[in-house]
Amino acid sequence: MLTIVLASSSPYRRELLSRFKLPFDVFNPDIDETPLIDEKAKNISFRLAREKAFKVAPHYANSLIIGSDQTAECQNQIIEKPNTHENAVKQLHFLSGKIATFYTSLCLLNTKTEQVQECIVDFEVKYKELNQKIIESYLLKEQPYNCVGSVKSEGLGITLLEYIKGEDPTALIGLPLIKLSHMLQNEGVTF
Repeated sequence: MLTIVLASSSPYRRELLSRFKLPFDVFNPDIDETPLIDEKAKNISFRLAREKAFKVAPHYANSLIIGSDQTAECQNQIIEKPNTHENAVKQLHFLSGKIATFYTSLCLLNTKTEQVQECIVDFEVKYKELNQKIIESYLLKEQPYNCVGSVKSEGLGITLLEYIKGEDPTALIGLPLIKLSHMLQNEGVTF
């Protein structure tokens, strides 16, 4: 049986993958996530998911390596993780009342056969009109500094949103389980 490996340091992806009730390893790919010059959000996500899987591959023979990445875009601006409180405040003020598109990419690499399956799942998110009081209260309680768009939709972040539109709610959290389940089944994994 092939070992399943999550190429990620994200606790959210780890939690999502554990929903499959399958044993898996976690390996931090530790890659440079800096966007290339003029690179679009969708392309960044796709490239980084692939890079993560291929960076971990040399450490695992006969394995299924899962690489995933998420970026977002609003009014042609790339939206990333805020990393700090100050950046999250600015980001949420910018996103207030606007629609952002989140791109969650997935790359499944079979290191035994060198077979690669890839996809991008788009998700549209409309933020409510947010004021300073709402933003500060939310950030104090949730501290979503490692979440793209400063929104932790599986938690209190859902209260900041007018609506979400997409095929798979787990994609918005960071790992599209519907697509991943199909990819794993293509590789003979049973749930």
